[in-house]
Amino acid sequence: MRRLWLLFAQTVTVCLGILFIVATLRPDWLGSGTKAPAPATAPAPAAPGAAASLPQASYAAAVAQATPSVVNIYTSKHINVPLIPTPADPELERLFREIPGFSRRKESTSLGSGVIVRGDGYILTNFHVVEAADAIQVALSDGRESRAELVGADPESDLAVLKINLPGLHSIAFNGAHPVRIGDVVLAIGNPFGVGQTTTMGIVSGLGRNRLGINIYENFIQTDAAINPGNSGGALIDTSGRLVGINTAIYSETGGSLGIGFAIPAHAAQTIMEQIIQTGTVTRGWLGIEPQDITPDLARAFKLRQSDGVIVASVQRNGPAWHGGLRVGDIVLKIGDEQVVDSIGFLNQIAPLPPGQAVTLTIARDGKARDIKVEVGTRPRIRRP
Repeated sequence: MRRLWLLFAQTVTVCLGILFIVATLRPDWLGSGTKAPAPATAPAPAAPGAAASLPQASYAAAVAQATPSVVNIYTSKHINVPLIPTPADPELERLFREIPGFSRRKESTSLGSGVIVRGDGYILTNFHVVEAADAIQVALSDGRESRAELVGADPESDLAVLKINLPGLHSIAFNGAHPVRIGDVVLAIGNPFGVGQTTTMGIVSGLGRNRLGINIYENFIQTDAAINPGNSGGALIDTSGRLVGINTAIYSETGGSLGIGFAIPAHAAQTIMEQIIQTGTVTRGWLGIEPQDITPDLARAFKLRQSDGVIVASVQRNGPAWHGGLRVGDIVLKIGDEQVVDSIGFLNQIAPLPPGQAVTLTIARDGKARDIKVEVGTRPRIRRP
């Protein structure tokens, strides 16, 4: 038995030795060896133009759609330039200006941008672009030029409407029911520094910006698309080529773009434009009061539980609020069913109301709430010097 076991052990040892030699020298005999990897073949060179089929982020179609509607505006006007240094005192300056030879008239030119909003020649731009201009010239993207007529302006929103008489004009499409959202990609088209029509890209950085001291009625779109001098009045469009705003101002300490630009929303600009085209002016509701925000100190002084609403700081004699019985110190809480939040919102709530309409104001007086009916008047127009 022991002899058989030794014979078995020797046989197994010899077989394992043979298997090791075969696996090392001729693994293909076993059929389980790993095959050497095939050499990698180089990819075939791409055919000419194949890269164009790859998806790319391009806004060329939107720019091509909107560009023919954006125009360059050149204005000229005559200004009085003093020949000697002007005194700092306003009264002395007025007296100096009456001295013969104190100043001479000089022609001043400026540039801006505009947007063709109707095929019959109406152009929307900023009021400050054409303010006090003696002559306005418009240059189209196709090279044509035309003298423009000022149809009307609204200094309180910094908008103006021009009219040119040229055939084959391409009007821009408004964004209409497509709301603007923070984070949307937008493109600014205009004529910065007079270098020619230029397109810049950014996103919508904020909505409803106000208290900037630019206009009386402020409700700006903020964008980081580069806006520079000369872009004023140009188009802010979405990625479909629709108009979402009129580029108006920038925040800058150097005069150049720092990534904070402001545009008037297209729907607000369209409403004002239509009024100017129809009547030559813009009519806004007016109550004849000066509203003041409720600060925490005022809220404690008036023993208010909330800071919403506005305090009546002054009432114009014989104005709508005067006749309605509103007093200084009253706190306006609601206009009709709408809550009043602050003075800026209050002005924007009053402005759309048609003159002659009776509106109910919910106020707080002597710690008690009461309703007062006021007939809305017409806001007096600002007279520019």
